[in-house]
Amino acid sequence: MWRNHSTITEFILIGLSDNPQIEALLFVLFLGIYMLTMMGNLTMLLLIRIDSHLHTPMYFFLSNLSFLDLCFSSVTVPKLLEDLLSEKKTISVEGCLTQVFFVFITAGTEAFLLSMMAYDRYVAIYYPLLYGQMMSNQLCVKLVLLSWGLASLNSVVILLLAINLDFCKSQTIQHYTCELPSLFPLSCSNISINVDILICSTLLHGLGTFLPIVFSYARILSTVLSMSSTTGRNKAFNTCSSHLIAVILFFGSGLVRYLMPTSGSSSDLLSSLQYSAVTPMLNPLIYSLKNQEMKAAVKRTLVKCPCYFG
Repeated sequence: MWRNHSTITEFILIGLSDNPQIEALLFVLFLGIYMLTMMGNLTMLLLIRIDSHLHTPMYFFLSNLSFLDLCFSSVTVPKLLEDLLSEKKTISVEGCLTQVFFVFITAGTEAFLLSMMAYDRYVAIYYPLLYGQMMSNQLCVKLVLLSWGLASLNSVVILLLAINLDFCKSQTIQHYTCELPSLFPLSCSNISINVDILICSTLLHGLGTFLPIVFSYARILSTVLSMSSTTGRNKAFNTCSSHLIAVILFFGSGLVRYLMPTSGSSSDLLSSLQYSAVTPMLNPLIYSLKNQEMKAAVKRTLVKCPCYFG
């Protein structure tokens, strides 16, 4: 179906640099980032799994976030590492479309999940006595499944936009990975409708997940400021600050990339690297360094370790 109406069977990625020395340095840098991402998120998953004190809605969502960060980073970074060692940086049309699809499904699910996590923090602070009842295990599972379902639906729509494009111009993508905004300039089809649909999809998806976060934190802020106890106020702020940092890092770069016109400049590359490579690495650090419960769980696990090997 694809090859019948496209004269191009593969794309050439410009990558991050054409200087071999710089590429070698970048390979070491991003290999380190990828390994830290794998180690950090796998540690989070394992810790939440084996420590019964972390079997709460907040950490259920956090374990799903770690799994998503593993998937999200693996969609783009391994291909980037391969290209940094290759003279010719090519990707098949089918491979490019596959990458587009999985970028949208993982990033889209993460956006929904961050929104669900904001709601969880809102319930914990606004309705502390009803928290266990309101955030039941069944509800948490349904919210995660809903996140995957809505993101999958959006990804299918985006994939259909890409499949229906005719590529008969340049086959060089001004990027290190396949992203839909970078494919549009290569098409000889009329892309005005496609661009409008992508912007509408990004706005609906972005605002549909970001506005509930804003609403949740507006209620949280009003509740925290009305607390008479300084200790309670600090605890509430510490609980929410990690999530807020993760939201700013993810939404800031993601919305810039998909709402701003593609220029092929370094800013496009930096915004993509921010949300697809750097943020998945930072999330475990953000949630562990500022979280006393995670630190306590690490200590408990380390104390138990000799028992496992004894």
